[in-house]
Amino acid sequence: MTTPTLRHAVAVQHVAFEDTGVLAALLAARGWRLSTLQAGIDPLDDAEHADLLIVLGGPISANDTRTYPHLPPLQTLLQRRLQAQHPTLGICLGAQLIARALGASVVPMGAKEIGFAPLSLTDAGLASPLRALVGIPVLHWHGETFDLPAGAQRLAATPACAQQGFAIGHHLLALQCHPEVDASRIETWLIGHADELHNAGIDPRQLREQAARYAAPLAAAARDLFGAWLDALPAPAVTEVVTA
Repeated sequence: MTTPTLRHAVAVQHVAFEDTGVLAALLAARGWRLSTLQAGIDPLDDAEHADLLIVLGGPISANDTRTYPHLPPLQTLLQRRLQAQHPTLGICLGAQLIARALGASVVPMGAKEIGFAPLSLTDAGLASPLRALVGIPVLHWHGETFDLPAGAQRLAATPACAQQGFAIGHHLLALQCHPEVDASRIETWLIGHADELHNAGIDPRQLREQAARYAAPLAAAARDLFGAWLDALPAPAVTEVVTA
């Protein structure tokens, strides 16, 4: 008889509280096995041939390749995966690293975009899984942006940031914003990014109130978004199982 091979997703995590959020339970429900690698510590071997690579956010710049030596090997890995059209998802820093791997520039915005706000979707965005986010305030937390890579479809924007997401085919999705966040756990972000909030003049109490208001609708929309994207990935291989 034949049984589906258990698909393997690997997440590269830069800080503990910027995790896979609602994605973890969604992957498990769809029969995926999820492993997490700590950036700069764990080797990337498991990510090379994973059925899905997820590169998560973090407070460093995608341009800090001299300061953070794990970045060049990660970008090289991304280049190989994207050339092979292996399923890859980038969020915030992950999206910026993907943009660089595709030859696009990552540049400072000149101001921070931090807080919950809805996206403005392009026609391509409305035809993509991002349509689940229409009218839903999404968490933004970044101070850099990227140019649109050659051959990519721009999916979304905000007034502060013209590049909020892009896709190539069905295998690549890169999002500057954070639909994956479990906003019911926003306190970990407020504590972990306390210095950044202070320097940006942002009151964490405002973010806490926004998170309480939008956690449930954002989680539901994110499940629809990522569920539709995962369902569009190529079907898993099958493995022959020999029975007596």
